[in-house]
Amino acid sequence: MFGYRSASPKVRLVTARMVVRLVHERDAYRLADYYAGNRAFLKPWEPIRDESHCFPSGWQARLGLITEMHRQGTAYYFILLDPEENEIYGVANFSNVLRGSFHACFLGYSLGEKWQGQGLMYEALQSAIRYMQRQQQMHRIMANYMPHNKRSGNLLARLGFEREGYAKDYLMIDGKWRDHVLTALTYTGWTPGR
Repeated sequence: MFGYRSASPKVRLVTARMVVRLVHERDAYRLADYYAGNRAFLKPWEPIRDESHCFPSGWQARLGLITEMHRQGTAYYFILLDPEENEIYGVANFSNVLRGSFHACFLGYSLGEKWQGQGLMYEALQSAIRYMQRQQQMHRIMANYMPHNKRSGNLLARLGFEREGYAKDYLMIDGKWRDHVLTALTYTGWTPGR
């Protein structure tokens, strides 16, 4: 069937300090631990999460849907892990993947509180973006951040994202509509092939 892949991709990227890989159904406990342990820290930066985000049972159902999105090539949900793959440092999601004449997606990410300020997200995103550009042939990756989130803005600028606009009341974050700065990274080495 057009646009569908026969099996979920197996992606495991190794950087200097971590493993960046696609989530799979065995990650329910790890993801529940990550979101439970960082719930208060992530609250101002994310949509309101229900309690199931902090329990493995909630993640088991969610991971089934995510696995299907991986299989269809419509989203790629990565986790950032320590080298032994025991603890999640953060997550990086490439969602709403469109191909055809667009070849674009959206990037979202979060990093656990105790891992802030060490350059881990920059390291992980360099690798994950390279995968999305070269293996998934994304010409354009869009990422948006709230204007007061200077750390996120600086990270995206360092990765080469360029500011393209400003959207009023763009996303509902922490229960309120929030303005966002719109940025994008385009891949100049893109060639047709998929």
